[in-house]
Amino acid sequence: MPKFTPSDFDRELNRTRLKVVAQIKEPVNQEMELFETKFREAMSSKVALLNRITYYIVNRKGKQMRPMFVFLTAKMLSNGQVNERTYRGASVIELIHTATLVHDDVVDESSKRRGFFSINALWKNKIAVLVGDYLLSKGLLLSIDNGDFDLLKIISVAVREMSEGELLQIEKARRLDITEDVYYEIIRQKTATLIAACCSLGACSVKPDSEDVEVFREFGELCGMAFQIKDDLFDYGEEKIGKPTGIDIKEQKMTLPLIYTLNNCSKSEKRWLINSVKNHNKDKKRVKEVIAFVKKAGGLDYAVQKMLEFKERALKILEGYPESDYRSSLELMVNYVVDRKK
Repeated sequence: MPKFTPSDFDRELNRTRLKVVAQIKEPVNQEMELFETKFREAMSSKVALLNRITYYIVNRKGKQMRPMFVFLTAKMLSNGQVNERTYRGASVIELIHTATLVHDDVVDESSKRRGFFSINALWKNKIAVLVGDYLLSKGLLLSIDNGDFDLLKIISVAVREMSEGELLQIEKARRLDITEDVYYEIIRQKTATLIAACCSLGACSVKPDSEDVEVFREFGELCGMAFQIKDDLFDYGEEKIGKPTGIDIKEQKMTLPLIYTLNNCSKSEKRWLINSVKNHNKDKKRVKEVIAFVKKAGGLDYAVQKMLEFKERALKILEGYPESDYRSSLELMVNYVVDRKK
């Protein structure tokens, strides 16, 4: 019997993931193809260096889940119809998202993004920061030049909250005193607000000033909350399936499994945990001990339970709308968020 190697596992995992993403994307395939053309146009510049860099970015794009949220929401609410505002909304959100990723890589001193060299690794920090600023301004101008001030407000709120969430996390990490409520506020602002903006933009592009704009903002927020908790759970994954473990602990990030454990252990165990995260976070053996303790204390089970609660609330919102291919894809998207393996 042939031996099943980690690389075989990764390939099979990737095939499964691509299959699910293709299923989600199917009802908006046509829109996504046209979006890619419009997105390239939205990034264009008269500066050759900028065009080289943006070409590099576009050709190393990820799954593009955020534009998919925009188009699926818009089509579900308008019997399959989208308009130019929908395309602009999807372009704006992708421009803003890309800008934040470029800036994040500079802040985190990261040399890789999705398996490729990051912009700062290839062109250095100064150029990377300027490229991020350029993408941000292009996104804002795309809305202003077309009078999409309602869409611009949604985006601007998201950018403000993302910045606040990052700073709140940094502030709290210094003292390791994050409560569960503060943790939810951090991930709501850092992660969920952008997915909320996608769904809200999709709704607003076809049904401006309707209740659906707020309903789908909430839907996207719930998806984003579940998404981030799932990401936090990966930090406690098994090494045999190729997941990096203990990264958040090494970076002193307080995630839900650890917060739950700190709130439900003895004083001496709490002191040991805090000391481990504060002073021994680079010690691989100690980090493994922390991970084992959190698992034993039920921290992972609790986080999974909370993640599934957010997922169910998101699915409940979709139940209030007529069945359609677009609703089915959004339901599949919600389930994919919590079932994904990486």
